[in-house]
Order: sequence, then C-alpha cells, then structure tokens
Amino acid sequence: MKVLFVHNNFPAQYRNIAAALARESCFELVAVGGPTSSSMPSVRLIRYALPEADVSRTHPFARRFDVECRRAEQVLYSISSLATSGFTPDLILAHPGWGETLPLRTIFPKARLLVYCEFFYGPEGRDIGFDPEFPMPGLDGHIGLQLKNATTLLALEDCEMGISPTSWQHSTFPKHYQGKIEVIHEGIDTARMRPNPEARLTLANGLHLRPSDEVVTFVARNLEPLRGYHIFMRALPKILKRRPNAHIIIIGGNGAPYGLAPPTGTTWKSMCLDEVRDQLDLSHVHFVGGVSYEALIATLQVSSAHVYFTYPFVLSWSMLEAMSAGCLVIGSDTAPVREIIRSGENGFLIPFFEVDELAGRVIEALAHPTRFCELRTAARHHIVDHYDAEQVCIPRMRLLLDQGREFASSNRVSPKPARRTSRRMT
Repeated sequence: MKVLFVHNNFPAQYRNIAAALARESCFELVAVGGPTSSSMPSVRLIRYALPEADVSRTHPFARRFDVECRRAEQVLYSISSLATSGFTPDLILAHPGWGETLPLRTIFPKARLLVYCEFFYGPEGRDIGFDPEFPMPGLDGHIGLQLKNATTLLALEDCEMGISPTSWQHSTFPKHYQGKIEVIHEGIDTARMRPNPEARLTLANGLHLRPSDEVVTFVARNLEPLRGYHIFMRALPKILKRRPNAHIIIIGGNGAPYGLAPPTGTTWKSMCLDEVRDQLDLSHVHFVGGVSYEALIATLQVSSAHVYFTYPFVLSWSMLEAMSAGCLVIGSDTAPVREIIRSGENGFLIPFFEVDELAGRVIEALAHPTRFCELRTAARHHIVDHYDAEQVCIPRMRLLLDQGREFASSNRVSPKPARRTSRRMT
C-alpha cells in the first residue's frame, strides 16, 4: 500500500503513525513537506522550497490565502514530479492548515484523502475574545478570522474523512462536517514518558533537581497569553513568597505565537516577566527555552506541580505528557482541559483568570506532596488507557488505513502531471 504524508513540518502529528507503518514492509511511504520537515527511517522525504513573497499589494483579507496558494503551488510541482516517477498513493494523510491540500485531488483523484482537522476558527467560544485583557478584533479582524478556515473548508469538501485529536476540537467544526470527522489522538509514548523516582535534572547553571525537591513546571511551544503565561507569571510572587525553596522551570520559546502578537520590539516573555520582576527571586526562576525530548522527560519527572493553562484552543501534547509522567497537573478550567482532567480525581482545574487560586493550589502541592499521590497515579492511568500511542491510538488509526485498501489500485485513473506555468507567481 502506498501512503503519502503532506505536512509543512513533517512528521509533526504523523510521527507515531508513520513510524508504525515504516516497520511494515507492505507499506511504501513518501512525505512532502516544507524546509523545516525532518526525515524519518523508511520514509522518502521530498522538501519543497517556499520563496519569499511580497504580499503588501494583496488585499489584507486575502494575504493569508495568497501565501497558502503559493505553498500549494510548490506542493503541486512536488507531487506532479512524484506522480511522473510512478508513485501513485492509495492513501494521503495531510494537514490542510497551510494550503498544502489544495492540489492533492487534482493530481491524485482516486487516492483516499484523510485530512487532519486540528481546529476551526470562530468568534465565539474559542480563543478569540476569551481574555478581556486582550479585546476582540474589530470587523476586519472577524473577517480575517473566518478566512483562516478557507483551505480547511476546501479540504473537507475534497476528503473522504477528517481526523481530530480531541472531542472538543472536533466540536469546533461546522455540524454538517462533523459526521465525516473521526476523533483519534496521535498518541503519547507512555513507555518513555513515565514516572521515575530516581530522575535527575541538571540545569545549565549547574543546579541539580530531584523528585524530592520543590519544582514547579510550565511548558508551552511559545510563551504567550493564549497558553496562560501571563496568569502563571502573576502567580509566581505569591508561590515563591510562601515556598522560597521552590524552583520554577519554564520551557518555551519566543517564536510566532498562536494568538495575539506582542507589541513590536518586545516579547510576551519579557513583558510578563517585567510585570513581576521586582517581586521575584530570579535565581529560582529558570527560563530554559526549547529543550530536547529527553530533557522534557526529566523535567516532568522531577515536577512537584505542573501548570497547564490555555484559552479554548488546541490542546497541547505537553499536558498529556505531564500526566503520563505522573505529574500533578493544575490546569485551566477551559473546555480542552476539562475533556481530560476531572478536578480532584486526576488533577485540578482552576478558573483561568483566578491568579490567587492558582497560586494557592500550587503552594498546597509543594507543601503536601504525598497528599496527591493518588491523583498522580490516576493521571497516568488515564493517559495509558486512552492516549497510549502503541496500544490505543495507532491501532485505531490502522483500522482507518486498512479501510483504504479497497481504494487501491487497478481501477484508478492515471495521475495528472502538472505543467509549470511560464509566468511564476510573484
């Protein structure tokens, strides 16, 4: 069976299923991705280039779609060459969020297309307008928000099926599409991400930490309000005043945020730190940036309390990984988190804007670590039972892929190579 993955940052959400299929000789795997894509064993990777483009003359409403079309053009040339070489996929797994799915049906009309339905943008009940500190955009902003869904809607028309990682993310999509979207998480490696009472973490400054130390952890792709970074930072003065021996480990970068961009010339990291800097012993606050997976494992294994806050948006892998590692997760009482955490049973939920309540719960966790052993155990059991990659998520994906075999081969029409236009898009 021939499988094509299309994702600008491959392997991303397809890492686990691609690795599983690569172990079986009956699959021929090819991936198409952008410059940041990474190779995997037994997966042929085709990287496309994305030339810089000046979209200043494009209408502001259409600028995102302009860039998505340029990306689609590069994918078109890549898969056309792939088709000419004789590779015709039986199944395509693709993320529609950057325009890469636009040419897939044209070149491979008979392939079974499964698209990754990560999130559907909307003005109510989601990230936009959730935080009163950062007001909703005006009418232009609302239109721009709707247009973020353009390539996803086109992909949903083209595909046989969509896949959402959580039930809440599934619920963000229009009801008339929800019937063709399955809920299957990509899965957590619970064998690696597990409790370890002998764990040791050494920071760049030489500090050594163990599970017996008071350690508060916070993890985000990038430090920004959408992931509750501002709320967390405002809780730190009270936490460190009551628990002066605690160490705060903050993992996350300063790249392009999912949510609102910071004012020009600054970062959310520095802005939120500056707000409380004079109230903190900064020798106990450790910003470690992005870390390797092994370092993430060690960090979570020594954690006394892990804080995960988010607007109603895509659920982070890191929260599930923290639970798998046996952390006491103190999460925001928002829809994506409520789907996983039952407060008082396998973690705690705190109203998103209640800084003092968050601080109080963290202080309690640091002061009475043995009080919450059952919650930590329950958290890991929940992830193992429902989100383990090898035992739960990959087998469910395989069932979907096996259904695709009936689409394979002899009755399919030939793929259609694309001609390069003499006048390239600029």
